[in-house]
Amino acid sequence: MNEQAAKEWLNKAWHHYSSGKILYDVEHYTDVIAIDLHYSVEITLKAFLAFDNSKILKTHDLNELALILIDKITFDDDEQRLLAIISKYHIKGSYATPDRNMPSRDELNNVLEFQDRLFNQVCTILEIDPNEVKK
Repeated sequence: MNEQAAKEWLNKAWHHYSSGKILYDVEHYTDVIAIDLHYSVEITLKAFLAFDNSKILKTHDLNELALILIDKITFDDDEQRLLAIISKYHIKGSYATPDRNMPSRDELNNVLEFQDRLFNQVCTILEIDPNEVKK
């Protein structure tokens, strides 16, 4: 177990989450917010790998990560659909694409709520005080 590495990953996830939340609150561009939120979810999930001293996978597909982590955390059907939506933020939000649609504020609000729950759930599972990594 590598609690320190997991804390480092969770700290970085918190930075992306809080950045996305601040940008959401000031009604910034939703595509930019979506990228921060995607990274927050991805890095939160990868904290499990860091905790176990496992190889950190070079994937941005959140459902792929969820499948690999099924012995650590599970997601219901609605959450899996949301993970698929959030995964698309990485490509559609990061790069100029012809079919790029901006995520709606309602959708991002759902993602913010999901990530808040996920972050706290992962901290609980790993027995890490969330306040230790929220800096």
